[in-house]
Amino acid sequence: MSTVTDKFIRYVKFDTESDTETELTPSTPGQMILAKELKKELEEIGLENVSLDENGYVMGTLSSNLDHEVPAIGFVAHMDTSPDFSGKNVSPQFVENYNGEDIVLNKAENIVMKVADFPELKQYKGQTLITTDGTTLLGADDKAGVAEIITAIEYLAKHPEIKHGTVHVGFTPDEEIGKGADFFNVKKFGAEFAYTLDGGEIGELQYENFNAAFAKITFKGRNVHPGMAKDKLINSMLIANEYLTRLPNEEVPEKTENYQGFYHLISMEGGVENSTLQYIIRDFDMDNYEARKKFVQDLCEEFNQKYGEGTVSIEMTNQYYNMREKVEPVKYIVDIAEEAMKQVGVDPMVIPIRGGTDGSRLSYMGLPCPNIFAGGHNFHGRFEYVPVESMEKAVEVILKIVELISKR
Repeated sequence: MSTVTDKFIRYVKFDTESDTETELTPSTPGQMILAKELKKELEEIGLENVSLDENGYVMGTLSSNLDHEVPAIGFVAHMDTSPDFSGKNVSPQFVENYNGEDIVLNKAENIVMKVADFPELKQYKGQTLITTDGTTLLGADDKAGVAEIITAIEYLAKHPEIKHGTVHVGFTPDEEIGKGADFFNVKKFGAEFAYTLDGGEIGELQYENFNAAFAKITFKGRNVHPGMAKDKLINSMLIANEYLTRLPNEEVPEKTENYQGFYHLISMEGGVENSTLQYIIRDFDMDNYEARKKFVQDLCEEFNQKYGEGTVSIEMTNQYYNMREKVEPVKYIVDIAEEAMKQVGVDPMVIPIRGGTDGSRLSYMGLPCPNIFAGGHNFHGRFEYVPVESMEKAVEVILKIVELISKR
């Protein structure tokens, strides 16, 4: 039986970067390659009902060995990595017995992970860290979660003397582009509730996340030769610039924390005749969320009154909602995870997710699904790392949750 570290190192070698442009599921072929590998692994472990569908969703079941009924539970993780930074040719590095100082990721390119920039490194002094080589992301988001789930389910399968209820496992594509639950078959999965292993540092336990929207705002101008432009030329870029300055400059990701929402400009493109701004809008509170959406829409109307009807148009879509509404009625599933952490020596940190997770959408699809730490830090970039000890503790938490459920 390979360790969680062995599995993780193997999985990160698969290029599974997702892609917003293909309109396919999975959005990239590398995800299906890893999905086939995971399906094979679950079959070799001896799970039942192992499946891989045409959209890249992998599922499997470890049947109960109890003589009484307990809830069927699930564990879910995603296979893809972020399109924001390269996940190709990942070359993980081990920093054993970490000394608490700066880590040279790539000497040739002078890429250094500095404690001054990432002070949380100090808490892992003496542990083994897995880092990047400075040229790619690592993929702990969420291949650490995949490795932890498979390690735990393999342990249970190989130790039938351990009593457990029915446990379902599922691995999804395209979570990083907001499509991880698009084709997830909750009925087929079969669990009454589940946990995603997709959180950050050790101890994280989350059942609240942002309400989220995407807005694309288009500005139309009129191009005229600049030498003859007086009272004729309309520069869409300047109108777009005026628009963005009207949004609260303190309500952005880099200036907010905890339960504070934001407007995040993620893209701007333009010329004289046409310009676009793309925003993601986030807030935990539904009333505040709706107010934020209304604000950007009302601002478009104001600009149309100022510059002429049709100057500004907006396309807005809801992406996901705060899972708290769906999890709170079954809050005991959060309490079980919290107790499991305590029993294996992990201090629980019940905090909101300043982002999204498959668990959010799955909760609204009828599968309440809190989120548990996978152990990584600095996701989506060259400074991503994961402590081996955190992954090992995540495996222990999964096993303890299964044990606690078996005694209900």
